[in-house]
Amino acid sequence: MAKRFTSDQTFHDLNPIGDLPHLNENNQGFMIRDFKFAVRHLLKTPGSTAFAACVFVGLTTTLADTQPTQNSDAIVLPSDAEIHKMLVERLGAEENGVGIVVGVVEPQGRRIISYGHPSAGDLRPLDGDTVFEIGSVTKVFTALLLADMVRQNEVALADPVAKYLPVGVKVPERNGRSITLVDLATHTSGLPFMPENAPAFNGPVAGKYFAADLVHYVAGYKLTRDIGSKWDYSNIGYWLLSEALASRAGMGYESLLRARVIAPLKLASTDFVLSPKMKANLAAGHDAGSQPSPDVSNLPVYSLMPSAGGLYSTANDLLTFLSVALGYERSSLVIGKGDDQIIFRDGGTLGYASSMAWDPKKRIGVVVLSNQVASVDDIARHLLRPNFPLAKPTTTKHTEIALDSAVLNTYPGRYEAKGEGVFNVTREGDFLMIESPADWGLPKLRIRPESTRDFFASELRLRVTFNIDNDGRVNGLLIYPPRGQKAVPADRINSDR
Repeated sequence: MAKRFTSDQTFHDLNPIGDLPHLNENNQGFMIRDFKFAVRHLLKTPGSTAFAACVFVGLTTTLADTQPTQNSDAIVLPSDAEIHKMLVERLGAEENGVGIVVGVVEPQGRRIISYGHPSAGDLRPLDGDTVFEIGSVTKVFTALLLADMVRQNEVALADPVAKYLPVGVKVPERNGRSITLVDLATHTSGLPFMPENAPAFNGPVAGKYFAADLVHYVAGYKLTRDIGSKWDYSNIGYWLLSEALASRAGMGYESLLRARVIAPLKLASTDFVLSPKMKANLAAGHDAGSQPSPDVSNLPVYSLMPSAGGLYSTANDLLTFLSVALGYERSSLVIGKGDDQIIFRDGGTLGYASSMAWDPKKRIGVVVLSNQVASVDDIARHLLRPNFPLAKPTTTKHTEIALDSAVLNTYPGRYEAKGEGVFNVTREGDFLMIESPADWGLPKLRIRPESTRDFFASELRLRVTFNIDNDGRVNGLLIYPPRGQKAVPADRINSDR
């Protein structure tokens, strides 16, 4: 089952990325076979003009065979005015301190189109140098680091990750098979999305989860399926990958990525730490309720995994990344051949959303960055393929109300949804928390009442409606996933009372 929340978006795809297409032999952007082929080809063709085949394959998705198609020869990117209109329609005329920046690279050059402001108190227009958290787009950089180390014969894709991990970091095996570097890069290791022993990121003990706890969790995890048999998005996998590469290189992951990827590409405003200039250009993040959000670098658990979603960047820097991949600019990292499909990667955190998409054949690419938890991936797809539909803007505002303690006590319990799993609703102090099935890739979230039956999460666009029978008893719930999918019904199977 595809996760309900990705790109993530540091939450899948905080993908946030919604449901992902099923893997198939024609979807070259996802196939491990093609990832291995791309790297082998990369090793044989040091003078080629693009490196992206090995970067995106295995950790990005293509539109081929999964989305509406059209004749690629007919691609005409919208004008600046048309793109600006999309952004106004998405955010509304009163954007209230949030905004979106779109970057386009094409044979005619680069374009930046924006709408909105960095924050409610900052009326400067957004531009190509505005800084955003880019969430899981960071994984593209981590995978490129792996590809470069393969090219330099420092590691091999088929190497067991245990070969390079620091002393004391153990990984599970299954049926005599070890997890390899390529298993981690292509999300086929069998490791879960996030550690199940982690507390809610906004809970009272969240700050007491340390790297040692994560190491202990991975060492004791029992794989539930054969390694390499199934794609399943994993932030833990990319954390392990970065630990291995850093240990092999003899330096910290963040410093290694700066030296081997960020510096060669001359990305002056891409980093895990905000420089004074970057801080001055930072767009303040906003959650799904348009309230200020915490920085991902300060989030418990997620701060331990910078390789999975910790980078800040700008539209201009990401356009440089795409320009190198498309052959418009040169770099010491330029190798390999391009692809003839639309390739994309989305990301997101608790206050930002990002998407990067490109068409190697037409040599056009787009970047879309926003300082609010709201999907922007449809904008990127639509710009490259106009028949890919734009999502309907969501303008619903939620207002939290106070509920009597006795009313709150009626909701905690376990709720089972057919084909999905069990949702666990608990009471912590004066508020309710909901924990979704592991396959949903969501953190434990606080849900806030807006009526006696309807609750919402402020961090993500998730809603819960409790079902109450004629006797006033709570017998189930409807949960509305953050990516706008249909409501999922769940029946109550027990109570915490």
